[in-house]
Amino acid sequence: MTFFPQLIAGPIVHHKEMMPQFSQVDNLNYENIYNGLFFFSIGLFKKVVIADSLAPFVAKSFSQPGYLSLVEAWFASLAYTFQLYNDFSGYTDMAIGVALFFNIHLPKNFSSPYLSLNIQDFWRRWHMTLSRFLRDYIYIPLGGGRSGQLTTYRNLMITFLVGGIWHGAGWGFLFWGTLHGVALVIHRVWRRSGVYLNKYLSWLLTFGFVNICWVYFRAESIDDAHRILTSMFNFTKFDSSELYLLISDITNVSELKIAYRIVFLLLLLLFSIDSSMYLRKLNKKIRFIFIVLFFNIGMYKLLTSMHSEFLYYDF
Repeated sequence: MTFFPQLIAGPIVHHKEMMPQFSQVDNLNYENIYNGLFFFSIGLFKKVVIADSLAPFVAKSFSQPGYLSLVEAWFASLAYTFQLYNDFSGYTDMAIGVALFFNIHLPKNFSSPYLSLNIQDFWRRWHMTLSRFLRDYIYIPLGGGRSGQLTTYRNLMITFLVGGIWHGAGWGFLFWGTLHGVALVIHRVWRRSGVYLNKYLSWLLTFGFVNICWVYFRAESIDDAHRILTSMFNFTKFDSSELYLLISDITNVSELKIAYRIVFLLLLLLFSIDSSMYLRKLNKKIRFIFIVLFFNIGMYKLLTSMHSEFLYYDF
């Protein structure tokens, strides 16, 4: 309970994978410290530069759900989708990094979840230690997939209802869990049919579904979520001039600001595909440059920002 790096929001760990590590008394391991700084710096950058930059727009948009146009509603939902990932995976990277200072290895918690090709694959990649917890302590004790298809579907629904309630005692979380449970049941039925979709279409359907579900996760109420989703699919609210204004806004600003936006979008995409694991494969000297760059930018942003909080501290 006193191991502070992952105390509040995870990764969720088993007793058997932590206690042997706590029982070992090790000297300073400079390789672990170096890797810890690497993970911590990337996590800090994800959190305060990417997630916190999206936060004001997300907060403003979700506070006025009935007044969003089609474009604004889609931008709001996508912004929250990427804010949540970079916020939580950034926290996880920092927890893994700080743990390494003490020669403690925490389990991986994300593996490019937004590249998933189906909903089952998504839950193998998103908050992997929570998925493991729900599987080991809810799904398998209920019987798992050992007692026929209908029982399996029931067990999936119960597991994800519990997963929704785990995040909070609100109807939005319950509905979010229900949607994911239903999607997993549909996926199993579809898989038994032997019909397979094109991988790009599979990715688009999976990402689109996850993005829509996050609206229920973030909205203040079910009604607010419905208002946002109505705007997202109300093509009578589509105004092509909005896209024109967005493009004009980008092209009319200074070259420096154009470059900043392009770099931000590139970093947003890079850090949303499990960047820490890919960047870790780089040469040690190059990784040192990333450590210095990301740590200093992250600390500057943290010290100069008005407000910063971890979203998953609420759950």
